[in-house]
Amino acid sequence: MWTNDLTKLLHSKYPLIQAPMAGGPTTPELVAAVSNSGGLGTIAAGYLSPMQLKEQVKAVKLLTKLNFAVNVFVPAKYTIDEDVVRNAISLLKPIKEKLNVPEESPALPNYEHDLEIFHEQLKVIVEENVPICSFTFGIPSPEVVTQLKKEAIVVIGTATTVNEAIMNEKAGMDAVVVQGSEAGGHRGSFLKNGQESLIGLLSLIPQVADSVQLPIIAAGGIMDARGLVAARSLGAKGVQMGTAFLTCSESGANQAHKDAILKASEDQIVLTSSFSGKQARGINNSFITAMEGKEGGLPEYPIQNALTKGIRKQAGIQKNPDYMSLWSGQSPRLAKAVSAKELMNGIILSAENIVQGLISSNFGE
Repeated sequence: MWTNDLTKLLHSKYPLIQAPMAGGPTTPELVAAVSNSGGLGTIAAGYLSPMQLKEQVKAVKLLTKLNFAVNVFVPAKYTIDEDVVRNAISLLKPIKEKLNVPEESPALPNYEHDLEIFHEQLKVIVEENVPICSFTFGIPSPEVVTQLKKEAIVVIGTATTVNEAIMNEKAGMDAVVVQGSEAGGHRGSFLKNGQESLIGLLSLIPQVADSVQLPIIAAGGIMDARGLVAARSLGAKGVQMGTAFLTCSESGANQAHKDAILKASEDQIVLTSSFSGKQARGINNSFITAMEGKEGGLPEYPIQNALTKGIRKQAGIQKNPDYMSLWSGQSPRLAKAVSAKELMNGIILSAENIVQGLISSNFGE
């Protein structure tokens, strides 16, 4: 039931991938626990320095001898408009004062520096013999793809539309993560802005399956065996899950974040670009409400992300969910406070029971 093109590609027992959740939730313990349970754990390198990435890779290797992946952000060019930045700083000032955020000039990002970090991260991946590398927010250059393939590294892209999936296939990706609009946090849109690529996973999977030959990995709102079986039925070879693993005991997410998801309902999950300048899905809170109607005048990602860093950090220290970025997919009611092993084992057993039940009932006929 479980062996297919994707499991063979990943050398995993089950076609289930732990999504890379940058910014803290993804720990070496979580990555290793998923791989040790038969899935594929993924290090989130998005906000890691090359040295931090190397340390995490080494830490994972001490915890598992099985395959794991590293996910990196593909840098995209952006423009820093000083007037827009000043406006954002002004809007954020009352919130900073409320949280007693230390007064300091935020370090604004630099594209050339981002690009340098990206290539240094890739160097670590090659040097440490990481078997699988996935990409978010774009497609790497042909030179990068060629280099990684030369090192026998499996490359996986991310798409939120059929056209993005086709571009990933043409670029030489070995598989593609297809993200529906239900996904928590930032989605991997790169051809159009987030608002124009809000396609539900139920609609997206079969359309991509009819358009590419790559193994499809479904992502977005999948939390349990029902989502896994449904995705497989629609044409996906496997699934990638983020929010489900975020509330696991091995997750490094702030406990206030975990608690917020475990208590949330689906109608509290909203889209916002107020935290980072890029559309992301999470639990509505005071910060999002305060920024409502003002998002159009905020800097783009990653500039706004740098401007709100102090607020998010201080809110985390204070365990104040009102001003944290509480990223979550659209199925928070299905979240559980369990270990990654318990989650994995439960999903696999339930999926096998669902499939057996469908076969036994002859699909209701």
